[in-house]
Amino acid sequence: MTTHVFTVADRPELAAEGIPSELVWPEYNLHGEVTSRLWPRLYEDLPQFQFGLYDDATGELLAEGHTVPCWWDGSEVGLSSGVDETLQAALEQLDAGGTPNTLCAMAAEIPPRSRGRGLARALLEAMSAIAEQSALRHLIAPVRPSTKDRYPITAIDRYVTWRRGDGQSFDPWMRVHEALGARIGPTLPRSLRITGSVAEWEAWTGLAFPESGEYVFPLGLAPVTIDRDADVGAYWEPNVWLIHR
Repeated sequence: MTTHVFTVADRPELAAEGIPSELVWPEYNLHGEVTSRLWPRLYEDLPQFQFGLYDDATGELLAEGHTVPCWWDGSEVGLSSGVDETLQAALEQLDAGGTPNTLCAMAAEIPPRSRGRGLARALLEAMSAIAEQSALRHLIAPVRPSTKDRYPITAIDRYVTWRRGDGQSFDPWMRVHEALGARIGPTLPRSLRITGSVAEWEAWTGLAFPESGEYVFPLGLAPVTIDRDADVGAYWEPNVWLIHR
């Protein structure tokens, strides 16, 4: 199978006719405090950095990639705390007329029908090409480990150190990055913030939360903290920086 990349700048209809988010992400992931507010600006203000991966033979949209240009000083201590901070800083820099030097991969979206075709690697290669075409020196990614939800009470610091018997990363998505030359950077225990009422969290997860406390939930990478008195559930999604050469 051969594929071709088109950006939203190339095909503006991709912004409205792309892959539905609910096919890719758990329901709770669609309600980030920062991402819900700022994500639409990626299509409006940075269309050349949002793209679709199309099947050359059929013209089918197979997957989508979302990135933002940002500034990074090249040091690990200079990396942000994750998705929320990176997205806010990138758009603030854009509004101020700043000059970015780094491309940050924000999301790689592959619906179930397209999985198992090697598209994860193709998406990362497309991101690398966009960085090069845009004269950006670095490619970094606050990665959502793909099987961390099976180990929600394991700290992200420990999870990212796990290796298989062959020495490769335990996590499949991290393995794809490492196969393309990326190295593991700092972990991000507070990368993406999601809050909602208790009723909203019960609807998003399909669980009941009878009392205040911490709960693991389906597809959650960490527990959600429920406060019934305040009628709020609060969750921090943990990620890890993958830094590409």
